[in-house]
Amino acid sequence: MALLTKFDPWSSKFCTCPPKLTFNPYTGCDHKCLYCYASSYIPRFFNCRPKKDLISKLRREALRLKGELISISNSSDPYPNVEAEIGLTRQCLLILSRSRCKIQIITKSTLVVRDSDLLKHAQSMVAMTVTTSDDNLSKVLEPGAPPSSERLKAIAKLIDEGIPVSVRVDPIIPYLNEDQQQLIKELASIGVRHITGSTYKVRPDSWQRISLAMPKLAERLRPLYFRMGEKVGKCRYLPMGLRLKLMEDLAALAKMHGLKFAVCREGFTHINNAVCDGSWLIGAGIA
Repeated sequence: MALLTKFDPWSSKFCTCPPKLTFNPYTGCDHKCLYCYASSYIPRFFNCRPKKDLISKLRREALRLKGELISISNSSDPYPNVEAEIGLTRQCLLILSRSRCKIQIITKSTLVVRDSDLLKHAQSMVAMTVTTSDDNLSKVLEPGAPPSSERLKAIAKLIDEGIPVSVRVDPIIPYLNEDQQQLIKELASIGVRHITGSTYKVRPDSWQRISLAMPKLAERLRPLYFRMGEKVGKCRYLPMGLRLKLMEDLAALAKMHGLKFAVCREGFTHINNAVCDGSWLIGAGIA
């Protein structure tokens, strides 16, 4: 099976990502996010392990690259805690940086700063997930990931190194992190130029985790998803009107602070004013 595959998230009718390839250096992730969707289709997901024979396979496949956009990673995080010890993602970046491809890192780990020496000399950008500006809440939602405040510091360091960063404000969960005024203000102040927004999509295992960790919240969310919401693929979505309002509110905040904005898998492309995944930042220069 090839490592580098076409990015096509479940053939989603809402996906607006540009053509790109994707691969995951690791199987699974130890960030243990309550809302994680990948845990629904990858066995033993929170038991993170390196891909077998990854480096030798990537070397062979990289020889065939012709300037494609490579997204790392979409079904895991390329910087799990074990990466600090074994440097598997760094080895992958060394290989890809020689292949003239474009590199997009998707992470919520501060360890990405370690590889700024490679990223700033490649055609690259980082998409960092920051779900909230509240460290206490991020610890509940993403218990194995660095707190939000540390991610903001990492973003600032990357931008200072000349590496463009977009931020995924994702997922937005009603009654929990709808108010993102403080976060968007902070992102603008450190030089972020693009944010991507998305709402929480329920899958059975993530719903169970949220119900156990925040039972009162789950009771308030239940009618929105299971009575008033809609089924799209294997996920339950919020009612369309509520989803649109949440995304329009986020788009308005982005506009207020001079940021580009797009939604992810929501179907509201009319409020996008940039390529959804932030990859347009590659080669766009630093303002």
